[in-house]
Amino acid sequence: MRIGELAEQTGVSVRSLRYYEEQDLILPTRTQGGQRTFPPDAVERVHLIQILLAAGIPSRRIAEIMPCMHTGQITPAMFDHLTAERDRIDEQMSTLAATRDRLDGVIEAARERLTAESVPA
Repeated sequence: MRIGELAEQTGVSVRSLRYYEEQDLILPTRTQGGQRTFPPDAVERVHLIQILLAAGIPSRRIAEIMPCMHTGQITPAMFDHLTAERDRIDEQMSTLAATRDRLDGVIEAARERLTAESVPA
């Protein structure tokens, strides 16, 4: 498939796909005319890249871990990198949950104040 089709199927801009290509995250082949073509599994790969980027993993790290995600083969160093990323995400999730809980408290207090103010004395 061509880059425009990949963009359409993934909801990712052509510009982002070109960036992924520059970072060796996706690897197209070229037609005799020089046009990029991507295999059908590129859609799944782009979705995975998007998930990893959303988790805060930089593209250079994604390029390092992507091969082991597809082959299942992993070096001890890569194992350490993956574990560190997972631990970082766990910490981020804990921080977000604590922030959400504080916001819930503020919202509940505001709701109670608004309810009390709207009830005639």
